[in-house]
Amino acid sequence: VRILYLSQYFPPEAGATQARALEMARNWVKLGHSVTMIAEIPNHPSGIIPPEYRGKLYERSQLEGIEVIRVWVKASPIKNFRNRMLFYLTFMLNAALAGVLLAHGRYDLVYATSPPLFVGASGLFLSWSKRIPFVFEVRDLWPESAVELGELSNPTAISLATRLETACYRRARLIVVVTQGILHRLIERGINPAKLILVPNGANVEQFRFNEAARARLRQELGLEGRFIAIYAGIHGIAQGLETVIEAANLLKDNPAIHFLLVGDGPKKVELMDLAQRYQLPNLNFIPEQPRETIVDYLSAANIALIPLRNLDLFKGALPSKIFDAWACELPVIINVEGEATRIIHQAQAGISIPPENPQALAEALLSLSTQKDACREMGKRGREFTIQRFSRQSQAQYLAQTLQDLISHNKVQP
Repeated sequence: VRILYLSQYFPPEAGATQARALEMARNWVKLGHSVTMIAEIPNHPSGIIPPEYRGKLYERSQLEGIEVIRVWVKASPIKNFRNRMLFYLTFMLNAALAGVLLAHGRYDLVYATSPPLFVGASGLFLSWSKRIPFVFEVRDLWPESAVELGELSNPTAISLATRLETACYRRARLIVVVTQGILHRLIERGINPAKLILVPNGANVEQFRFNEAARARLRQELGLEGRFIAIYAGIHGIAQGLETVIEAANLLKDNPAIHFLLVGDGPKKVELMDLAQRYQLPNLNFIPEQPRETIVDYLSAANIALIPLRNLDLFKGALPSKIFDAWACELPVIINVEGEATRIIHQAQAGISIPPENPQALAEALLSLSTQKDACREMGKRGREFTIQRFSRQSQAQYLAQTLQDLISHNKVQP
């Protein structure tokens, strides 16, 4: 199968979207399929384009057998409504142009992942212009989630985005969703269940595995030998509510046994660092954004992974990929959202859930777990085994590739 894959975010950028796109594409290539990836010139989440990419309208390269075409976007470190729209719309237009002018040869389908939703518009156009099926991956319900998070409030923009969302669902020959919550929501909205397929987030269990040597080295470098380390590794954004972690660290700042690591970057990082500075926290380190290869080392060094989300109904259907990355490294998790993720954690017996946006509950959970290091290790081992059995990126890619072949060969999924 020749796949034209549209993902605005892609490595070397770090994040769950980038990891899913890379893992899916690299595994398809290993299975003998051909993948051309259209992505943005790297800048996310900082909004700053690295010097080596500045001044380029596009760049063509190869990454692990994937043809990668990167296109210019109007990036900005200031994340207001105007700049976000320019950011999304410039990718939408340039991805469509790249698909026509730079993606040579014949493709069997176009695969577009959202959000950002405007990637779907590029996919729709390329599906029409190349006369090939359109497959739409939905990792989050947009604009619904953007409205709830306060990122989108302009009525005209919400109306236009909703119409685009509906067009993507209607025109897609196959809709790939990442959680049961999204699946049920789309069925409620009248989407034909026959063209919905669930392919959840997962982990590369070959790359993500516990590394004892890295654990010892990092703990020594950070001066944290013997500490109980709680780690958050990911984007420092609006959805995560990392203020809860800072507040919990403040409640525990007189306890030298527990230490927090916040690894990553994002639009809220400066505010979070200012808050931590005001509290003068000796028990918390901010670590710059890391490549995925290094994230494994940090997860190996920790005792527990924090998976925070804000107290919003839309997150009851969330299943963050951070859970599976942590489990693959034999690291148990604390999650503070009700719903699908909590059910999975209880099923795996590889972590605990606490009430959302509750610093006191987080502090108490960490105090309790810090005295049960052996139990934490056992939870982590159960998490890895559960991930291997149920949430391996390799098996997910194989399943989805077979579904795409069926779509092309047998036309099983009808619009």
